[in-house]
Amino acid sequence: QVQLVESGGGLVQAGGSLRLSCAASGRTFSYYAMGWFRQAPGKEREFIAGISESGANTYYADSVKGRFTVSRDNAKNTMYLQMKSLKPEDTAVYYCAGRLGKMTISGDGYNYRGQGTQVTVSS
Repeated sequence: QVQLVESGGGLVQAGGSLRLSCAASGRTFSYYAMGWFRQAPGKEREFIAGISESGANTYYADSVKGRFTVSRDNAKNTMYLQMKSLKPEDTAVYYCAGRLGKMTISGDGYNYRGQGTQVTVSS
């Protein structure tokens, strides 16, 4: 199985930017579709971005479309989430997750998850 570790979270002012990283170890990273989830206090977990095994295909939830960009570097076993124009409502714990096989846009099947990194956006 693949092990995932997120980094790059922190405190940022509204309108600012952050880049999250997700480092993977274990089995071949390029076999996994990857994604980002987030969960804010008192809210359900939200699947916000996905990327296919090769990186050729991506998916974004409406809440982040046009502001967030997901990418991956299979040579480095790492996935990224570039976040721009951050809003206070983006405050959440962000998790990366992996799914053996093809990307889904429902968020289902991403059984390999990291511990999360906190993103806090101040107004």
